[in-house]
Amino acid sequence: MAGAFTAIADDASANYYNPGGLAFLKGTNAALMHANWLPGLYPGMYYEYAAGSHAIGDRGSAGLNVIYLTTGETDVINQRGEFLGRYTTFDVAAGVTYGYPVLPNLGIGTGAKFIYSFLVPDWVWKVMPELGIEAGGTGITWALDFGVLYKPWHFLNLGGSLTNIGPNISYTSSGESDPLPRTLRIALAYYPVQTEHFMLGITPELNKTLVGMFYNPENNKSTGKMFREEWRDAWKTLAFEGTFKAAQLGLSARLGYFEDMTGARGGIVLEKDDQTNHYGISDILTRHNLGKFKSIGLCFGGGIEYGRFKLDVSIDKLIYDFSTSNYKFSFSYSF
Repeated sequence: MAGAFTAIADDASANYYNPGGLAFLKGTNAALMHANWLPGLYPGMYYEYAAGSHAIGDRGSAGLNVIYLTTGETDVINQRGEFLGRYTTFDVAAGVTYGYPVLPNLGIGTGAKFIYSFLVPDWVWKVMPELGIEAGGTGITWALDFGVLYKPWHFLNLGGSLTNIGPNISYTSSGESDPLPRTLRIALAYYPVQTEHFMLGITPELNKTLVGMFYNPENNKSTGKMFREEWRDAWKTLAFEGTFKAAQLGLSARLGYFEDMTGARGGIVLEKDDQTNHYGISDILTRHNLGKFKSIGLCFGGGIEYGRFKLDVSIDKLIYDFSTSNYKFSFSYSF
């Protein structure tokens, strides 16, 4: 579904997408996920996620989650071409969350997390003194997340989250730092079809990184132009999910459209004068003669549910211009 889950958040992965969804969870829930992320760029890169939640009576649910990302092994080679060793980079974020039902149809949530980033071990600086660096290959920081999930009618959910609100992370001894990817997500989930055996969901979502918003040091842009640039920079998703259920068995099929114009990912790819460009839906509707259709940024997947157990598989390789074999496996269980 191209990441459109903020307005759904109905399992333990709400810890990540929208802690407000924890307010509606019952009992105890667990979720595991594995993704071989962008092996076309880094063959050893993968992503792991584990989460759990536990309902506290009618006072919502508390949750835990851990994220692990590695880009695989990195070879250390000096300017003379000599192999000096190898190490593995990784990032870990571990957090606690809590979602509370303010009203029967309104949940709010918050979370706190510890972040540790390991880029370069100290021994690299020692074997390569020519770099002029003595330390600074690791970074530590913390962040807060906030979320809200509102269900005004049985066929509509409204969700929003604000994540990674915390101090910058610093790696170098000089004190220079980098901001966290502070992000705002706004979404809705609309269910036009809900019968005993079938449900159809439509979920649009807007995902905006807040770092550097409205940056205009030369003061040469109008307010309208800056808003248009920020809108274009936002990630936009439109997802469809159909679920068939009979007795304890459930089958789901999912399709998501994704566009990231700044990162040249997804969208509608057109070719003109032997050059390809990414365009958003708004470009296609308002501009003409942009080129010949080449591809579209679609994600797809499916799931099977039996009793309290769910298995989901998804693929998003079509949003990238280079060849990769991205896939994700997700498992969840309700106790």
